[in-house]
Amino acid sequence: MATYTYQALNASGKTQKGTVEASSSEEAIQRIKSQGYFPTSVQAQKAKKSSNKAEKAAEKAAKPKKKKKGGGFSIGGVKPKYLALFTRQLSTLQDAGLPLLRSLQILESQQKPGLLKNILLGVTEEVEGGSSLSESMGKFPKAFDHLYVKMVNAGEIGGVLDVILQRLSEFMEKAERLKRKIKGAMVYPAVVIFVALAILTGIMLLIIPKFEEIFLDFGIELPGLTQALINTSRWVAGNGTLIPGWAVLVFGGPILWMTYKLIRKTPPGRAVFDTTVLWVPVLGTLIRKTVIARFTRTLGTLISAGVPILEAVTITAQTSGNHVFEKALTNVHDSIREGETFATPLRESKTCDAIVVNMIDVGEETGEMDAMLLKIADNYDEEVDVAVAALVSLIEPLMVVVLGVMVGTIVVAMFLPMIKMLESLG
Repeated sequence: MATYTYQALNASGKTQKGTVEASSSEEAIQRIKSQGYFPTSVQAQKAKKSSNKAEKAAEKAAKPKKKKKGGGFSIGGVKPKYLALFTRQLSTLQDAGLPLLRSLQILESQQKPGLLKNILLGVTEEVEGGSSLSESMGKFPKAFDHLYVKMVNAGEIGGVLDVILQRLSEFMEKAERLKRKIKGAMVYPAVVIFVALAILTGIMLLIIPKFEEIFLDFGIELPGLTQALINTSRWVAGNGTLIPGWAVLVFGGPILWMTYKLIRKTPPGRAVFDTTVLWVPVLGTLIRKTVIARFTRTLGTLISAGVPILEAVTITAQTSGNHVFEKALTNVHDSIREGETFATPLRESKTCDAIVVNMIDVGEETGEMDAMLLKIADNYDEEVDVAVAALVSLIEPLMVVVLGVMVGTIVVAMFLPMIKMLESLG
């Protein structure tokens, strides 16, 4: 029999550590559960290394050489759509009854050269070395985040890894589908704004200076609107200014984006930004609905996977993506730990609509919290779709009005001096 070390949660949610003798990991898990604990990590102790040098050399010679882990420098992480596809494929292979190691080897061999292939090679080697799948994945955070690893761990402990992987793939696919819808809705306005700025910049650099020369030749007094337009043209061209306007237009966007990223890196900046953005008209409502859909689906998926409620709430708070909701869920965690309800602190935070809080309250009373949370997520996904469509329908006429005003201002500013010129000639 082998010795297994374990970490588990007791009835009050505190972590317990210990060892248990068993012939297999499944038997070890059952023995831990019989003690009234919920295991979160079970790992076989490695046998002591032989001190005999000859035996070590023989073992080394007999051991087949492994492929080198694909490493190297890489920027960013694995794209969510590729990770979701891998998760669904692994779920299918596990459901078909293939051994885990063989399933990982098959999927690794099918991947194109890149970061995901390198990571899967590393995971395969770790599993082959005796580590559990969740422990192996936890060593590669560029592909498998905290939420992913915890759900896989829950599936291993409960013996339902194929089911958990299927739920995880569905969760990732829905999240990616929502993200694509929002990005797709923003493409048209972004392209129109970019083209409009490019055309206006060309007018300021090429057309307005020609009119300025004509007006100077005639020596007429320019109206205030025309003079303001000419001054703007000089600023864009960089005549007599420290920072030319074209540089601001070209580099302003990337600088603002980098500033936003830096602000989000600091806890105070993130708190202020996340709080402020929720109160922006139209956009704030869309972001609020998106975050609610995300955190309810995450929490519902974790609870249905068998993750303890306290740990599930902690993971959900860390992956909510908004400081306001993270703080509210932290208060929920403290409330549950003290034996109180889920819904009360959420209602007091005023982050969610009353219907969300009421549905969660009903889920607590009926014991169907996971199903209720997933239903809330589905409803809010539909509301996000409607909100995105409404935002796009609002942006399009707004852009037409703004562009019309800008072009009309330029035309009027150029024609006012020409009217004066005609009057003087008359």
